[in-house]
Amino acid sequence: MIKRLNKDDNCWCGSQKKYIDCHFEFDNKLIKFKSLGCIIPGREIIKTDKQIEGIRESSKINIAALDKVAENIKEGMTTLEIDRIVSETTKAFGGTCAPLGFEGFPRSVCVSINNVVCHGIPSRRVILKDGDIVNVDASTCYKGYYSDSSRMFCIGNVTSEKRRLVDVTKECVEIGIKEVKPWHRMGNMSNAINRHAIKNGYSIVKEIGGHGIGLEFHEIPFVSYTAKFGTGMLMVPGMMFTIEPMVNMGSNKVYVDSIDKWTVYTNDGKPSAQWEVTVLVTEDGCEVITY
Repeated sequence: MIKRLNKDDNCWCGSQKKYIDCHFEFDNKLIKFKSLGCIIPGREIIKTDKQIEGIRESSKINIAALDKVAENIKEGMTTLEIDRIVSETTKAFGGTCAPLGFEGFPRSVCVSINNVVCHGIPSRRVILKDGDIVNVDASTCYKGYYSDSSRMFCIGNVTSEKRRLVDVTKECVEIGIKEVKPWHRMGNMSNAINRHAIKNGYSIVKEIGGHGIGLEFHEIPFVSYTAKFGTGMLMVPGMMFTIEPMVNMGSNKVYVDSIDKWTVYTNDGKPSAQWEVTVLVTEDGCEVITY
């Protein structure tokens, strides 16, 4: 239920503008779409200008941490060394690593190699080898604002098959970015991503997807990348969420490590790849906040 204000009241977004001059027409649109059966976002996930600026500052640290990894990642280093790079860089800029301690996660970053889909736990026993493809997923908190992104890295002589998987996965994200449009359904973006993966002979993990972000590490909505066109939550200006399809070379079936309860693997042992960006829905498309 959208609680309407009097036209001369201060707007609910905190802009100090009158409601009639700020989100009055915005709320009218939401009410109209809801009457048509759309799932609409609550005000709690619509970001204000002040919040967006805070998230941008957090994102600068997030990007700096991954840039530092890109400068140093190489064959022979341990995944725990990657964790140290992300942790030290984040702290140097005054931020904290959001994954550390989140629901019991033991490290500052996720590092997922080859057939590890996501949530790989850094370890001194895991060493990067020639031919590996590696996802480094960094999440940052700065002054109460959260940011999130991940990148793929190819170590040494990576096979053409693995490199193609990495490239097509990035293309999936770029296609998704183009499909983020205000007053369109989230399933439109998801469907475009999924179609591109399937066209190239790959599959997308169903159980794990993207999420809203900004004031919390994980916010609603859950972002599927296998949803049908014309379904899902309405995307509206001020919404912020991640685009991070997990693209498998083989089957989309996965399982969680029975011992550490975090690491997700492909069922068939074939490689998986993932790139992650955070986007802000704008009046005419979207702004990529992290890449």
